[in-house]
Amino acid sequence: MTFRSSHLTPGVVTVGAVSFTVFAWASAFVSIRSAGAAYSPGALALGRLLSASLVLAVLLLVRRQGLPPREAWRGILLSGVVWFCGYTIALNWGERLVDAGTASLLVNTGPILMALLAARLLGEALPPRLLAGMAVSFAGAVVVGLSMSSGDGGSTSLLGVVLCLLAAVAYATGVIAQKPALSYGTPLQITAYSCLTGTAACLPFSGQLLQELPRAPASATWNMVYLGVVPTALAFTTWTYALARMPAGKLGATTYAVPAVVVLLSWALLGEVPAWLTLLGGVLCLAGVAVSRYAPRPRRTTVDEGGKPGTDRPRTESPLP
Repeated sequence: MTFRSSHLTPGVVTVGAVSFTVFAWASAFVSIRSAGAAYSPGALALGRLLSASLVLAVLLLVRRQGLPPREAWRGILLSGVVWFCGYTIALNWGERLVDAGTASLLVNTGPILMALLAARLLGEALPPRLLAGMAVSFAGAVVVGLSMSSGDGGSTSLLGVVLCLLAAVAYATGVIAQKPALSYGTPLQITAYSCLTGTAACLPFSGQLLQELPRAPASATWNMVYLGVVPTALAFTTWTYALARMPAGKLGATTYAVPAVVVLLSWALLGEVPAWLTLLGGVLCLAGVAVSRYAPRPRRTTVDEGGKPGTDRPRTESPLP
């Protein structure tokens, strides 16, 4: 039987977009480890964004989508400079000064900031389930971060910590800036022009990229291209697609699944066998996402035999997201 795309409901497509984004962003941590050894933070950011901009420009031509409306440009420019450029450089630089576990722990403050900013600036609600799920996931991120830390007393740099926290702030700010812009432009437009803005902001690092490109091993360069094509061009587009259909705070909570996926990918691709504490933290991350995504179905009102309104018994099974 031939599967038709018309059978996919909007909810299923949104869940698919979120899932692809989570796996693509998780894979980026594996690729950054290779590319970051050969390229400086600014050069790596520029190379990544150049690759992404090329792919997104082709997609704009194929889909025949031109410039977004004027009302969308404020969010596009802010997201491009702060998220696409600032976040990428800060994270690349920060991971040179702190271990991966500490970096992932610090960056995972981003969804919390995102939910708070969304409530303050966008008027989004902070339901108890979302707060509880974020608390569980953040606890899991703490466990993953501590278990992956090197434990060397001198390995943690204050500058590295500050840079990773700045990356988290840039991540949250960029998402909040994108949300209103999606009311005027398509997800592809918002992603493409945000990326082009970020690329333009990274152009001062062109000299570094040209100097490092001939000396870098092919594996590092291919990983830089991969970072641009999949985790940036494609995953940021699926992210904005989901962001246009979900509250920013709730969508941000789903990214707590990234540390768990990173653990699994490192295990499968790098042969890094995780400790039991790391696995426990990954399970907590996923459990927190499940709690934040759970939405009980409203009970239907019925009429009993005596003509009085009543309610059906609550369902015990978990509804699909």
